[in-house]
Amino acid sequence: MLEFENVSKSFWTGKQHKIILDRASFRVELGQSLGILAPNGTGKTTLINMMCGLEKPDEGRIRRECRISFPLGFMGGVIGKLNANENARYIARIYGLDPDYVSAYARWLTDIDEYFDMPVGTYSAGMRQRFNFALLLALDFDIYLIDEGMPHTTDADFNRKAGQVLYERLKTSTVVIVSHQASTIEKFCNTAAILRDGRLYMFESLDEARQYYDYTA
Repeated sequence: MLEFENVSKSFWTGKQHKIILDRASFRVELGQSLGILAPNGTGKTTLINMMCGLEKPDEGRIRRECRISFPLGFMGGVIGKLNANENARYIARIYGLDPDYVSAYARWLTDIDEYFDMPVGTYSAGMRQRFNFALLLALDFDIYLIDEGMPHTTDADFNRKAGQVLYERLKTSTVVIVSHQASTIEKFCNTAAILRDGRLYMFESLDEARQYYDYTA
């Protein structure tokens, strides 16, 4: 379970005081995937980062009583001077998982041959994306966080291979997706909310949320 209790978050843009959340309270239960619709510039990424602990709220409390992923496509814990094998083992230990399994899975999915044993800092942008994505799928979470859309790389073959693994994983997991497009959340979510002007409005169905979102756009 993931719960926000009277959470507020804001920051100074240099021109104005931007409110992301204003005393927001909501809960994500396991098995009830949530899609959050929000216009661009309203703080979608900040909200997702607070869910996984990358950012702290100004006020209120965030309770995490399950394993929550970092945002798909993000991997801030990767160390450039270590190779992929060493990074995979390091991340596995952080999450209390089997280092041998996580390393072997990431090696299989990335399919970058000898580069897997070379420092990640020497990788091209595309190779680093492949490793980050593979490492995410090697880990096991109760709730997966997605900011805007499914992560992808510049390698079409890898996208097909990893994309199928991801879609199968998300079918049996709880997902929280924040997006400005209703079509992005419809595939995986069975509850919906709208983030607007610091307020989070919960709806019983995706249809109700979409209709309200389109009407107030």
